[in-house]
Amino acid sequence: MVRQMIFSLAGLVALPGCSVNKKAMTSLEIIKSTYEGKTSEENGKNLAKFLAENASWTEAKGFPYAGTYVGFDAIVKNVFYRLATEWANYKFTPEGYIADGDKFATYGTYSGAYKATGKYFEARVTHLWKLKDGKIVSFEQFVDSKTVVDAMK
Repeated sequence: MVRQMIFSLAGLVALPGCSVNKKAMTSLEIIKSTYEGKTSEENGKNLAKFLAENASWTEAKGFPYAGTYVGFDAIVKNVFYRLATEWANYKFTPEGYIADGDKFATYGTYSGAYKATGKYFEARVTHLWKLKDGKIVSFEQFVDSKTVVDAMK
């Protein structure tokens, strides 16, 4: 009973036009939310929340996970699962953002160590994002893959 009341009150508070509603996130805020959450879990939840159903995700030619994957499940399976299980402390550190309408570039550095070899790497990278109607419709990675591949040898 108490739980139902809480959900009912929450529904009233979230009514459109209600002054306590937060404003809609800008496209740049959406992109930043996939990198700048308090935890990588929060970043992943934000990506899942804002990723369009048929979004395309392209990992650069020469990168170990190269290819284009469509939809959240394919992206998780072919990219994030592998990064999480094959690398120690793999991360992207964003340094800045460039915006042009609903297109965004994020640049920074990848780093981590390949578990099988223990070798650490750093690589410069840029991510190109495209959004439509508040949803991420495509992602493309540009990266100096050599240091990544060398860490795997």
